[in-house]
Amino acid sequence: MAKRFPEHGKCFVCGSTNPQGMGATLWVDEDGTVFTDFTFSEAQQGPPGHAHGGALAALLDEIMGMAVWQAGYQVLAVHLEVDYKQPVPLGMPVHIVGRVEKANGRVVHAVGEIYLPDGSISNIGHGVYVHAPDVIKSFVGVGEEHLFRPS
Repeated sequence: MAKRFPEHGKCFVCGSTNPQGMGATLWVDEDGTVFTDFTFSEAQQGPPGHAHGGALAALLDEIMGMAVWQAGYQVLAVHLEVDYKQPVPLGMPVHIVGRVEKANGRVVHAVGEIYLPDGSISNIGHGVYVHAPDVIKSFVGVGEEHLFRPS
């Protein structure tokens, strides 16, 4: 059974108190895969009628980062790349997944994909994240790390 990640207040991607945020709801499966179903709107428009590449990258970064957090690492992104295979039309529900690819010490690699309703992949993201719990504590405050864990 999938568990819901708590939203992160003012987070641009998943926060409920950011009036300019995307408002994505993230979930995690038993195997650690993080996912969401999302429909891009005019608020995330880039080319006419299609999602902005930065909005696509932001959602992939969030999905991959939360997959890494789910695996037990308190991380920050240090490298993100996105392959834009197909444009994503506005108003079309897409399925986005992220998972840990490999970990080597403090460095964790993750992958994310955005799937169109026909099952084709529109975007693939690769992220490199570094385990940095002391830096995270300075951002969220001691004891608030639970904000990045599913309920």
